[in-house]
Amino acid sequence: MSDSSPPTITQLLVAWNQGNQDALEQLTPMVYSELRRLAHGYLKGEKRGHVLQTTALVNETFVRLIDWRQVEWQDRAHFFGVAATLMRHILVQFAREQQAEKRGGGQAIRVSLSEAVAFSARQDPDLVALDDALTALEKLDPRQARTVELRFFGGLSLEEAAEVLQVSITTVRRDWRMAQAWLHQQISATE
Repeated sequence: MSDSSPPTITQLLVAWNQGNQDALEQLTPMVYSELRRLAHGYLKGEKRGHVLQTTALVNETFVRLIDWRQVEWQDRAHFFGVAATLMRHILVQFAREQQAEKRGGGQAIRVSLSEAVAFSARQDPDLVALDDALTALEKLDPRQARTVELRFFGGLSLEEAAEVLQVSITTVRRDWRMAQAWLHQQISATE
């Protein structure tokens, strides 16, 4: 880490992975801020007074990420790719718990996809239905499913997703479009 410029997230991740606790202290506000921005985007479509708040989602994700000492963080994109997976699982778990509390009926937690893409004709597809469709897509084309996870749940750009997946931006763009169409069809069919 050079003295002339502040360290990047990637440099801090590498230093922290090598046991530098000061790096974790510097990294925390940077990562927390980015996770908060992502979580806010996911939850902004929720009703006022929604039980799962941005702070709770960020805290849960951050705690789980920090506990993963065995991971060799490669860079910022890798870190936020893993964060995307965690946020997906946390949100879906919460949605399933809410549905179970309502004895299998009632409304599921809804997350607006308008910022990412319109997967369905509706503007607020059911998160559980999206997760189920993603799980099905994962069996057909794991890379397309991972692309959606990175872009939607991780908020990664096309370039960042390409870096995580180690493919070209063109490939990510094509996978993103094909996954959108497939998910739209799946979600629409279940409605």
